[in-house]
Amino acid sequence: MSGTNESLNQRKAQALPRGSAVMCEWYVDRAENATIWSTDGREFIDFAGGIAVLNTGHRHPKITEAVTEQLQKFTHTAFQIVPYESYITLAERINQRVPVQGPAKTAFFSTGAEALENAVKIARSATGRHGVITFTGSFHGRTMMTMAMTGKVAPYKQDFGPMVPSVFHARFPDGKKVSSEQALESLHDIFSCDIAPHNVAALVIEPIQGEGGFRVVPQEFMQALRDIADQYGILLIADEVQSGFARTGKLFAMEHFTAKADIITMAKSLAGGYPLSAVSGRAEIMDAPNPGGLGGTYAGNPLAIAAANTVLEIIEEEDLCAKANKLGNELVETLTELSQHCSAIEQVRGLGSMIAVELKDAHIAKAIQDTAMSQGLLLLTCGQKGNVIRFLYPLTIPTDQFRKGVKILSGALTQHAT
Repeated sequence: MSGTNESLNQRKAQALPRGSAVMCEWYVDRAENATIWSTDGREFIDFAGGIAVLNTGHRHPKITEAVTEQLQKFTHTAFQIVPYESYITLAERINQRVPVQGPAKTAFFSTGAEALENAVKIARSATGRHGVITFTGSFHGRTMMTMAMTGKVAPYKQDFGPMVPSVFHARFPDGKKVSSEQALESLHDIFSCDIAPHNVAALVIEPIQGEGGFRVVPQEFMQALRDIADQYGILLIADEVQSGFARTGKLFAMEHFTAKADIITMAKSLAGGYPLSAVSGRAEIMDAPNPGGLGGTYAGNPLAIAAANTVLEIIEEEDLCAKANKLGNELVETLTELSQHCSAIEQVRGLGSMIAVELKDAHIAKAIQDTAMSQGLLLLTCGQKGNVIRFLYPLTIPTDQFRKGVKILSGALTQHAT
């Protein structure tokens, strides 16, 4: 079945609930690397990447080949019933690279929220404690536990209360309104006003906030969290669902920090467009839950596992970490130059190719997004106030196409942010 955008939008309104919001009013027909073609014949440069899922681009030929090969063998057995070697191979590869303290073990799931849920389960099992502390502006998912952990009300938590108990929010050190010292003070306020530190299982933080506006954790703050965690026997969990797999110029964003996490969650670009997530952590912590305490019917789907094994190969073979830094530096240079005459640009920030530009208000960000889309460039906004544009182009994007996208962006910024 097919139809015009108007007819499809009418069908969508009739068939889908209002809460399932969709940004674009056009529909994808096909996609390849950093290009999306719509059903009405238009072509778009993809700077959204399926919300950070496509670091290796749409339909990378090596990933398609690996999944097709797996498709000819089996598509599902449930690993906890009939296991397969590829799952173990992927776990071994990640264990060798994940920046945690000491030997690591890894378990696979399906979504980022599922990874966070299981990270909390593991932390509670390992510590015998119940409390979880996250940070304002954070996003950890839409399930009941991860919704409580998320540090933004609308649209994620609004009207869905009451929240899961024993979750508390410290202030995030954004370097503008909240310093690292003030953020640490708010954490100690939680210890004195809400929950004793010996009842806290985990501190959970995104090394670079995703939905919160690509705000980078200060180096000294991450070290302070590590010290506090060590002092009180709390586990430090790094949520790398959006920042992992070469996006920041390193395989994991935590590699930018001297402090190491006890547990790291990952998803999105782990499997190049296929649903897969993972929890990696110190071996003795990961072994805390009893047999059967971790798992899931679709956890570690063999097609997604095949894709993920190939993603790791592509990152190495195509040197995507270096390319992330190269593209990101070029983008930052352009945005910084534009900020000299675009008064509505508040800040340019990020690491590698996890870059964002903060604008004075959400109306300007939306106008830039709309103008860019009308000229064939797909952008995403984020931030607590919706006033941040984030850039999540595939790291495999051809240089000429990347520069064409940046040119469209520059024109839209000049038009609306001057």
